[in-house]
Amino acid sequence: MDITLANFQIKAISDLMEAMLKSNKEIVLKSCTGSGKTIIMTHFMDEYCKSNDGIVFIWLTPGKGNLEEQSKEKMDRYIHGSNTKLLYDVMTSGFEANDACFINWEKLTKKGNTALKDSERTTFLEHIRNAIDNGLSFKIIVDESHQNDTIKADDIIELFQADKIIRCSATPKGYKDAIVIDIPEEDVIAEGLIKKLLVINENFEQDISVDDQISYLIDKAVAKQQEIHSEFLHRKVAVNPLIIVQIPNKSDALLDRVEEYFETKGITYENNQLAVWLSDKKQNLEDISESNAEPIAVIIKQAVATGWDCPRAHILVKLRDNMNETFEIQTIGRIRRMPEAKHYNCDLLDCCYLYTLDEKFTESVKLSLGKEALDAYKVFLKPEHRSFALVSEYKTDVPFPRDAKLALKVIAKFFEKKYHTTSDLDKNRILLEAHGYVFSEDIVDYTKSGAIAVLKKENITDLNDVSIHAALNTHKHGKEYHHCIGEIGFKVSLDYNSTNTIVRKLFLEGLRSDSKILKITTRELYAFVINNKQKLVDDVRDAMSDETLQLSFSIPKITEKPIGFPLEMLFTYDGTAKSQIEFSKNVYKGYLSSAEKRSLPEKMFERYCESSDKVAWFYKNGDKGIEYFSIVYTDNFGKQKSFYPDYVIGDVNNNVWIIETKGGFTKTGNSEDIDKYTAKKFGVLKNYVDKYELKGGIVRQDKQSGELCICTENYSEDIKSNAWVLLSQVL
Repeated sequence: MDITLANFQIKAISDLMEAMLKSNKEIVLKSCTGSGKTIIMTHFMDEYCKSNDGIVFIWLTPGKGNLEEQSKEKMDRYIHGSNTKLLYDVMTSGFEANDACFINWEKLTKKGNTALKDSERTTFLEHIRNAIDNGLSFKIIVDESHQNDTIKADDIIELFQADKIIRCSATPKGYKDAIVIDIPEEDVIAEGLIKKLLVINENFEQDISVDDQISYLIDKAVAKQQEIHSEFLHRKVAVNPLIIVQIPNKSDALLDRVEEYFETKGITYENNQLAVWLSDKKQNLEDISESNAEPIAVIIKQAVATGWDCPRAHILVKLRDNMNETFEIQTIGRIRRMPEAKHYNCDLLDCCYLYTLDEKFTESVKLSLGKEALDAYKVFLKPEHRSFALVSEYKTDVPFPRDAKLALKVIAKFFEKKYHTTSDLDKNRILLEAHGYVFSEDIVDYTKSGAIAVLKKENITDLNDVSIHAALNTHKHGKEYHHCIGEIGFKVSLDYNSTNTIVRKLFLEGLRSDSKILKITTRELYAFVINNKQKLVDDVRDAMSDETLQLSFSIPKITEKPIGFPLEMLFTYDGTAKSQIEFSKNVYKGYLSSAEKRSLPEKMFERYCESSDKVAWFYKNGDKGIEYFSIVYTDNFGKQKSFYPDYVIGDVNNNVWIIETKGGFTKTGNSEDIDKYTAKKFGVLKNYVDKYELKGGIVRQDKQSGELCICTENYSEDIKSNAWVLLSQVL
């Protein structure tokens, strides 16, 4: 099964490869449920074994739920020809180079029927010793590491004498001197793998007096389930959304009451609409994870078995308390995956829902999820704004992948621009050499020689540089070449094969290409890539984001259609914020100053609009989905992207403004904008407003004066230039 890795997954693999080169023993991969942690780790293991000799990966999983078998099966599915083993296979044939061994650590520690007998334990230890004697090196992966943090698990890890331990968890504990690789939740949401938002207690009355929490909460959940299901049916998507009801551990009376109440709703075990997953009671669980399975609700106690995937779960009803925070967040994780690993551009389907009267639980969820968990209610568009429309642009539905041919041309153009390369390949070699590129058939390493009295950085810098030449060994350096190609590709989200093809077409003799820069032999190419890895990484990365290298190519058709503001919207806000003022100039009734998720520039801009006598009304645009206003542009790969400007504004003179807000400038004038594409977005925004005779620009804060400034004609990264004027002077 070929799988396309998301950009954040490629970056995580690259970060793991780099972390393995450092001296730290512990590496922590922090990734939320639904981020494809197994996909990341299996691809990483495969990459690492290709680049290194004599490696054995030991993947330790916690006890419940046959997780080791699930993980092995996933690696077999994702990585063709991988050497995967379970404990049984290790006991039969021992460890071999490039093995990935999936072991349930409780089978090594527990007394009883699943554990190893004493004689088997001895055999297992012998297999480890034999492997080490044969020069194999163990690397440990601890899956769901927050559950494996015990003395017994630690003893097992010690047996392998591993120099690297990678711990994976959505909620890792702190480890001393560990390299932490944290996958931002926003990146996982942006790729559509998990739901955009957790909505807590939607449309609850302000003062609730509830006689019976069960009937109150389950009524809300069932109504929401029906609303979501009918939207799926309307879209002809075969997903039956699931409600998870979590009850306290020692509460059989509560279980009876929940079952009875579901029965009054016609949801029973007999008609297969109700399921239960308790240690002593299991019913209707056979295909519960299937998208269109019959059960619409499942009753659980403790967080369901670790690793349980049920992407159709949308709603959690929590009837319990005194759970520790780690487990609570794991439970929330069960309702965060998207059923088809993509967003539907519909708030109803792209959010998940929590109903609970347990304040302590609500607080801990908000604390850990931050802006991913918010209070919400519906707001309605004011009548005077219902006839407004703008022309919105949409990408064609044809998937347009990263274009390796285009990347080849862009990199060649970049070398032409930076190093003045031409079709004279001999001259190109001299030019690149003059700019620090190393040409040698040997692999060149550098060290220092000389004497110093005091160990200071400047003294070491003054020492002589000595280059050490090692003859190229195709087996040993072949792995290193593979590693370098992988790293160059990872930095710009290209896979290994595409990157290798590009490098060969640019530099290798015997391959025809209009973009040829050098003509060197295969041996020279290996040495060239290994010796110049960092320069190649930097140049390829710069080529991809260089504004001047936008090559013209046939842009796939753009769909245009007029859209208005959505008539109703799920308004999310932070109920704990001190300021809860209603912004009267917003196009929606009930829009509060505590609106979230908002960046600091957005919050400042909204306050500005509310207080400015030049602004008649303002609308906060969504950041994804066909119901929101978007402009299409193309990146240097030839990939279409949708740009959703932040705001649409009406001024008192009836002009319409399109505004994008960005990070500010520090007091010394340095940029705090982290978006590499701002200049490109400004260009498409300018073309759009000129085409439709509107106004618009980019708004950023100048921290020296504290003022908001706008750029409307030509984009500049220098706040002191005339391109930037005070916002108050124009709007």
